[in-house]
Amino acid sequence: MSERVHRSVMNIKVGMLFYVLTIVLTFFSRRVFLECLGTEFIGLTGMLTNIMSFLSVAELGIGTSIVYFLYKPLQEDNHAKINEVMSMLAYLYRCIGYIIGAAGVTLSLFFPFWFGNLSTGLFLVYFAFYSFLASSVMGYVFNYRQLLVSANQKQYVVNAYFQTINIVQIVLQIVLAYYYRNLYLWVSVGVVSTLVGCIVFNRRIRKEYPWLHIDLHAGKQNLRQYPEVLRKTRQIFALRIKDFILNRSDELLVGAFVSVAQVAFYGNYTMILNKLIFLVNILGDGMSAGVGNLLAEGNERNTMKVFWEMTATRFYIMGMVIFPLILFLQPLISCWLGPGYQLSTLIAYLFIINLFLRLQYATVYLFVGSAGLYGDVWTSWAELIINIAVTVALAPYFGIVGILLGKIVSVFFFNVFWKPYYLFSQGFHKSVWQFWRPMATYYGIFFLFAAIAIWLRHAWVDSHVDTWLTLIASAAAILLPLLLLYFLALFVCTRGMKYFVARKPAIYDKLKFLAP
Repeated sequence: MSERVHRSVMNIKVGMLFYVLTIVLTFFSRRVFLECLGTEFIGLTGMLTNIMSFLSVAELGIGTSIVYFLYKPLQEDNHAKINEVMSMLAYLYRCIGYIIGAAGVTLSLFFPFWFGNLSTGLFLVYFAFYSFLASSVMGYVFNYRQLLVSANQKQYVVNAYFQTINIVQIVLQIVLAYYYRNLYLWVSVGVVSTLVGCIVFNRRIRKEYPWLHIDLHAGKQNLRQYPEVLRKTRQIFALRIKDFILNRSDELLVGAFVSVAQVAFYGNYTMILNKLIFLVNILGDGMSAGVGNLLAEGNERNTMKVFWEMTATRFYIMGMVIFPLILFLQPLISCWLGPGYQLSTLIAYLFIINLFLRLQYATVYLFVGSAGLYGDVWTSWAELIINIAVTVALAPYFGIVGILLGKIVSVFFFNVFWKPYYLFSQGFHKSVWQFWRPMATYYGIFFLFAAIAIWLRHAWVDSHVDTWLTLIASAAAILLPLLLLYFLALFVCTRGMKYFVARKPAIYDKLKFLAP
């Protein structure tokens, strides 16, 4: 097994381990927090977190653009070059941290107008926000070194440290919420956890990379040697603005167009979906640095093989995510929190459609980013304009439905059609039909099984699943056969899945008779 594949596998294994641990803990904690801390407080923290996401746009995509310049020196083990790039990153991230801190303080001056009517009081609002702000600034000032670890295909090291600290934080918050129901203690645990994480992780970095030397003054001077950093940063900034509006401003929009209380209801659904997105992205995060290394090698045949292999595995994982949501999203909310926390069936389906549009182009986006193809800035502004126009037109009348339709309409054309064309024409220098001919098969198989899942939901789930026991039993009886048949259909009909299964010869030899 090559070093690149070994590290990718390690990234995926560690990511999956912590995913399972955190998702179980998060589902349990959500209910405890809602019951012990109140719907209004959880909705407030959701809105404040989204405000912090807005402030993080100040990062401008600098980390992404600089990591691109780390792949080659890491491959060549050029310590001097790595120190140059990392010093530049440290200087820029320190500036970003200070900018975010100043912007956060300025923005907080408007809180009396936004949160003046909350029963929790303004002091708690400020205490929570400044705690979140301090955690964010610390992350930029001290934790920039994790980008070096990720670029070196050791994301599993980052996950092991920060996910462990996150688990400890959630456990402490559960205990404090249950026994003391003190909102200030709950917030304080988050800040302390961030500080501890910074200290522990940076100690590990010093041991892992003893030759790493950060010189902030030299980093400022190095900007002149890398004019591409600023050019790519401007391009990525447009993508970040678009991604924030489409994916991170939901709870702000719900609070503005519906109510702060509804933010908590909406947040229950987005928490489930975000955990599932994280599951799918474990594969991409684990292999992103490997893809950058693969493209740097310039082996066209191997590149296309890996592209279709990753497309097949992404589509299968996407089926593992989308089909259960079609069948059991509403019953899960009811069993988990109670029927009173359910939103409408239409909203549930719109959530799933939006999730599909975000996930289905993930492999294309991964290769676009690894190749440094950020020149199509106009698409980001076009998506943003369409999203704002549709949301402003529909949200005042249809509420959450209008917000979700704004997201769906704005991303459909660009995610489904433009990005594949851009990658194949500018990255692979091939006709886009070499993408669509195989991809039509993937879409056909996926939509066939999605239709089967919808039929099963209306035929069985809606009328029979109303307790945890029936939910688990139905999931075992319906999902396992459905996902097995979906896998076999992908194996028989697509080369990408054959490439993937062939990595395990013992399994491939047993299945190859299905598709000789």
